[in-house]
Amino acid sequence: MRILTHMMLGMAMLCMLCVTSVQAAQQKEKVLLDTDMVEMFDDGVALIMLANAPGIDLIGVTCVTGNSWGQEGVAYSLRHLEIEGRNIPVVEGMRYPLRPQRHELFEMERTQFGMGHDAWLGSLGRPEPASWQDFYKQQYGREAQFEPLNTHAVNFIIDTIRANPHEVTIAAIGPCTNLAAAIRMAPDIVPLVKRVVYMGGSFFQPGNVTPAAEFNWWIDPEAAQITVRSPFKEQIVFGLDVCEKVVFRKAHYDRFLASLGKSPQADILKKTFVGQTFAKDANFTHFVWDVLVAAAIIDPGIITAEKTCAIDVNTQYGLSYGQSLAFPKFAASGCAKARIVTDIDQERFWNMVNDKTYWKSAR
Repeated sequence: MRILTHMMLGMAMLCMLCVTSVQAAQQKEKVLLDTDMVEMFDDGVALIMLANAPGIDLIGVTCVTGNSWGQEGVAYSLRHLEIEGRNIPVVEGMRYPLRPQRHELFEMERTQFGMGHDAWLGSLGRPEPASWQDFYKQQYGREAQFEPLNTHAVNFIIDTIRANPHEVTIAAIGPCTNLAAAIRMAPDIVPLVKRVVYMGGSFFQPGNVTPAAEFNWWIDPEAAQITVRSPFKEQIVFGLDVCEKVVFRKAHYDRFLASLGKSPQADILKKTFVGQTFAKDANFTHFVWDVLVAAAIIDPGIITAEKTCAIDVNTQYGLSYGQSLAFPKFAASGCAKARIVTDIDQERFWNMVNDKTYWKSAR
């Protein structure tokens, strides 16, 4: 009888452990990363942190044209995930902004609408590669170990949200073209999204690529407007208002490089524009825009100040094209509310970025 009792207790404990494990898996934050991926800082760091964070289930990476062409973004994403040993779905998405001929008309825009303090052009400054495979081999001198899914990012977003109702956080750290197209194709997904966390906009200060507009939402203002006007349950925005307070200095770079050790990620970082510039100029400064979004999803406690406003994006083709707008009291018709982050705990943030929890390749 005593043996039977011990067996029953053992089975009960085993069942409790199984239930606890299932509950822990269920409590993980499901995140879909929608990105115009670049190597390491900033999109690449955001990707790796979300892929390795203990409390995050990164269920997919959808690539959109912006900082990079979609094909380039796929190649960068695959390589970063290969190094970390994480075979997470990567999907290529929209090749062009919603406004027709945006790339062809860019030079005219820059002449007529003005230039901001940041001359970065992203995909607007270089030709589109033939394929992600060609770009991967050119960039890394090898064949890819992983491959993207054979579907379109817009379909992947729709299917993922429908399969996980009220559970998925969308980290929209590039232009909103993929997400806007998904909303147009399947508006039923909007109430099924848990929340959207953006890197985009500049509400209480000038833009960066033009005097009026921030880069991500300037690339595709029509898509940004469709997205931010959608009645999601929650929208959180990391615009230039907070991003340009978090200055990436040589001391941060050196600390981060040391934390990566002799990993392949360290080699990639050294070859980037940021790495090469810091190597030449100790007074160089940069920003880490998209990493703030990843960090806040992993640890919402880094947010120390915010304003809740109705927001919008100007799609009138003129001097203020792409400007983001905030309405603290009286909202324009059709606008939805968002939490605009205005400050973070920077010490907590930098400690998180340098935590080897997120860098398997450096362990």
